[in-house]
Amino acid sequence: MKKRYLPLLVAAAIAIGFLFGGKLNFADSSGDIFSSNSKKDKLNRLIDYIDHEYVDDVDTDSIVDVTVNNILEKLDPHSVYIPPQDLQRVTENMQGDFVGVGISFYMLNDSLTVVRTLEGGPSVKAGIKPGDRILIADNDTLFGKGLTSENVIAKLKGVANTPVNLKVHRKGEASLLNFNLKRAKVPIKSVDTYYMLDDGLGYIKVNRFAESTYKEFKKAMDDLMENGMTKLALDLRDNPGGYLGIAEQMVDEFLEDDVLILFTKNKKGKVEKTYATKEGDFEDGQIFVLINEKSASASEIIAGALQDNDKGTIVGRRSFGKGLVQREMALGDGSAVRLTISRYYTPTGRSIQRPYENGHEDYYNDFYDRYKNGEMKSPDSIKVADSLKFKTPKGKIVYGGGGIIPDIFVPLDNTLEQEYVNYILGSAFLSNFVFEYLDKDRSRFQNLSEEEFIEQVMIDESIYEAFKRYAQRARFNFSFADHKDKLKQFIKATLAEQLYGTNAYGQILNEGDVMIEKVKDLAGEAVTADN
Repeated sequence: MKKRYLPLLVAAAIAIGFLFGGKLNFADSSGDIFSSNSKKDKLNRLIDYIDHEYVDDVDTDSIVDVTVNNILEKLDPHSVYIPPQDLQRVTENMQGDFVGVGISFYMLNDSLTVVRTLEGGPSVKAGIKPGDRILIADNDTLFGKGLTSENVIAKLKGVANTPVNLKVHRKGEASLLNFNLKRAKVPIKSVDTYYMLDDGLGYIKVNRFAESTYKEFKKAMDDLMENGMTKLALDLRDNPGGYLGIAEQMVDEFLEDDVLILFTKNKKGKVEKTYATKEGDFEDGQIFVLINEKSASASEIIAGALQDNDKGTIVGRRSFGKGLVQREMALGDGSAVRLTISRYYTPTGRSIQRPYENGHEDYYNDFYDRYKNGEMKSPDSIKVADSLKFKTPKGKIVYGGGGIIPDIFVPLDNTLEQEYVNYILGSAFLSNFVFEYLDKDRSRFQNLSEEEFIEQVMIDESIYEAFKRYAQRARFNFSFADHKDKLKQFIKATLAEQLYGTNAYGQILNEGDVMIEKVKDLAGEAVTADN
């Protein structure tokens, strides 16, 4: 992969993230929408002619899929088609759970090997451990060449409360172990990390806005407040969005009663306004919201609502710029379309949606242009239009037309090669290396608590050199010496993730984070000013 293409890959990943849209409503619209007309009849007749009269056999299902995608490409970039084979996965991601046995796995030497058991899943309760090889599930073998991850998932997932018998090889055990368990809902975490950064300053990282996100977020808030949190760093970097209603619930925690959160406007000009309620538990606390160029949709709703109400401080770089709301509509064959049904506006009346009149390719190339025009390094390079200037109640100038511009700008401190390295380190490649390293001797960390691991463990030269050889064999070529400290940090974080979970992973990756250090400085300045 050429390094110069990395920002485009990132933009593509964000585009996929937008499948989850904003305010989704799974009820079909009124029947008169589906009344017969000549445009629909024309398409139906064409498909029938191809089915019955065309000289060659044709897969008309694939033609219909192409047709649907071509139609949607003429609309906005966030109206999308979800084929039947993808709908369950997308739905599970937005529900915040799936039904299965609850493991993260890796195919090592053609065997299904447990990387870790997932919190709240049946495998934890049954006693399955990291490093176990699951060889058989209900007499179906889960090893051998050609076995794909999809094959494995199909055998382990299923209907809630259905039994499954697993036969497991565990190192040190002479015979296979039997585990009888029932499939159950397994949470998909959307709050990756939360902990106290400093005295009084808490931190919560949210990766998307699923049905379960507010519940996770509220638990994190309550735990941190019990530990003395009076200031919060809410990290929405790289968060592509999700349910509009979840974002509204979260921002309600910070805004006073009857304060406008946002309003939406549909095709007919109907306006719906959403206001804060009396439910907020952190209205008197100080809030910092961290955003970057990959923060979008629901992330921007929170940042915009707080900024426009002169609440807290937005820190980072200009967000993506998505101000459209989608609704999911079934197409009758197991597929669905998520169609843009309205625009949303921040409390001052600004739309932060970027223009898309020049087509989808131009729309996503704009993301790459931010790297080229210097915007990632300096706020002076951000293009704003005076016609899209708005004022908050306290007179602060804010702009519409393309994302949320932060109150405090923090430049991207990475080169393109560093971005490339981060891409590799954030992929399954590093996770596989760490798993194989751990699997050789799992006893080396077994007496360390999570806190002891974070504070005491250092990645020595032998692990670093082993990863370097592993990467070179896989033909990943970059200046290892220039990124040695970053490599060691990611290796330690991934070790922590496989040993303790995402909370430890996030804490280690946050060490030395420029944006978090800026928030800590701002929080300290606020304390000094109060004194």
